[in-house]
Amino acid sequence: MPLYLDIHAIHGATAEDVAKAHAADLGTQRKYGVEYLKYWLNESGGKVFCLVNAPSPEAAALVHREAHGLVAEKIIEVEPELAEGFLGGGEVNPSGAVFIPGGAGNERDPGTRTVLFTDIVGSTTLTQRVGDDAAMNLLRVHDTIVRDALAALSGREVKHTGDGIMASFVSAAAAVRCATRIQRALARHEEERREYPIKVRIGAAAGEPVEYQHDLFGSTVQLAARLCGHAQPEQILVSNVVAELCIGKALPFRDLGEVFLKGFDRPVRVHAVEWSEADLAAR
Repeated sequence: MPLYLDIHAIHGATAEDVAKAHAADLGTQRKYGVEYLKYWLNESGGKVFCLVNAPSPEAAALVHREAHGLVAEKIIEVEPELAEGFLGGGEVNPSGAVFIPGGAGNERDPGTRTVLFTDIVGSTTLTQRVGDDAAMNLLRVHDTIVRDALAALSGREVKHTGDGIMASFVSAAAAVRCATRIQRALARHEEERREYPIKVRIGAAAGEPVEYQHDLFGSTVQLAARLCGHAQPEQILVSNVVAELCIGKALPFRDLGEVFLKGFDRPVRVHAVEWSEADLAAR
């Protein structure tokens, strides 16, 4: 069956109210051949995101309507692999709410994710300059460094883009620390192998799984990709939301102001992560 993710506005509803609504879904779903799997509760944002196997979005909506009347504002079909990559398995409490992976206690996962892109600068030119075999070895170096950083900072690889990696983080601060770790590891590699330097751009943005678009994390992925493309070699650019989520985490940002990015009607406020010794010394 297709897999869907929906969004509910729940301003004023409590976690107990949501748990009761999910239980009502479970009591009604078999009639429509539907299986509600779990949900992410963002109490501060007043939103719930439900993951459901259903023969159609209409069938999923019928369960909600009959069970409790709280019909979703939007429902999108998602690829299971992408849902797993972005949101992760996630332990579920008895009421069906997802916990924060590796979190302390029973802290609910709000479903917000920071999406990060890496991009090897001039990958096509690099191949022409050093040859296919050497270029493939450098790609493997990049992949190993990025994946080691993801493992260390609890990031999840969503997919390989050919000359970079897209990843997802529950914590915005972890995403920024991962990006910093990647750039520092690549800088060390360049010191050791000056004949084969690898320059990488990194961009990151944060958002909710179901936005007012048709894709999972649609505008968040687009913004992270545009920030990555806008970055200079060895630079890390993040959205204003990421910088705000990192307040109090002792992470060094430099506000670059608003920039125009392709695909966005309005200018976007951008911050650079100061990760090098030269950056930090200049502060």
